[in-house]
Amino acid sequence: MERRIGAALILVKSREFIPRLNEVISRHYPIIIGRQGIPLSDHGLNIISLALHGTTDEIGALTGQIGRLDGIQVKSILLKKEG
Repeated sequence: MERRIGAALILVKSREFIPRLNEVISRHYPIIIGRQGIPLSDHGLNIISLALHGTTDEIGALTGQIGRLDGIQVKSILLKKEG
């Protein structure tokens, strides 16, 4: 199966939800090539962005598990590698 470059943008509504999110992310470490966290203190939110490299199934498994967590929203985008 073809591997793709992708990204996931995660909105965390409260810090209490971060430990469960980190568990899911840790299980999928082979496809994560970068991670950045940005606190939005004024709004009581946190944004985490993930740079990904994996198959559509691998990326879908990660984002699907994240999407089922309480207090968390996730959106992803996948790009085809050219050449």
